[in-house]
Amino acid sequence: MTHSVALGVEYDGSKFVGSQRQPEGRTIQAVLESALARVADEEVQVDFAGRTDSGVHATNQVACFRTLATRTTSAWVKGANTYLPDDIVVHSCHDVDGSFDPRRSAKWRRYFYVFGERKVVPALGRSFATWIDDWLDAETLHKQSQCLLGEHDFTSFRAAHCQSKSPRRRIHAISVTRLSEFVVLDIVANAYLLRMVRNIAGALFGLAQGKVADLSMLLEQRDRSLAPPTAPPQGLYLTQIAYEKYPSLGLFRSPPLLGTCTEFSVFTPSDFTDVRIGI
Repeated sequence: MTHSVALGVEYDGSKFVGSQRQPEGRTIQAVLESALARVADEEVQVDFAGRTDSGVHATNQVACFRTLATRTTSAWVKGANTYLPDDIVVHSCHDVDGSFDPRRSAKWRRYFYVFGERKVVPALGRSFATWIDDWLDAETLHKQSQCLLGEHDFTSFRAAHCQSKSPRRRIHAISVTRLSEFVVLDIVANAYLLRMVRNIAGALFGLAQGKVADLSMLLEQRDRSLAPPTAPPQGLYLTQIAYEKYPSLGLFRSPPLLGTCTEFSVFTPSDFTDVRIGI
């Protein structure tokens, strides 16, 4: 009998070319499948809730696979971590029904983008934030970001080779918060265009530098060529994916770099209306 198993996965994306298997380069999928195959004693194919690019991190990526092997949830976690390298960890496991699809079953997804302020880039943690030598006015950036709330055409924040059918997405919540030397963009949306969060982060940084006059105007122009460059990948974290049927799968996990975060809102799957747009 085939079983469906969902995993909560954390990884440091620094030494990966992305989450999805590719013809060349080290990927999260290939490494995770190899470890799970050893635990299951059979070939395993993993599906992810969302793709992450080269250099992007995750604190709670959700992966699902189907297997004939019967193992306890703790055995899957311990077994996978035995064979995984140090830059990937399985932190949770859930038995799910056969209809569960980690991507299509998700109600919304949450990302953090982390800027770190230092005159000299630190030796420790340099790949876990985008380090800048500017001081960012988090309060002003937060106020500017509120124009992105709701459903919009996000063409100005869409990568040129994005293959999504529609540029429209719905942002449920967005904030910019200061935590000591870190400034964090926290964004929750039903789905994202290619590099959308990094492009929003890049626009906010451009705003701080005076290269963007007004974020709402940039949104209305619907022209990617008018926007600042994409922010680097190392500041981006996939932190939460919400599922109505399996809420424990989608618990928020903050990037360890930020310590224990009590400043950020706690969202549950039912907090936002599930609005599906042609994606």
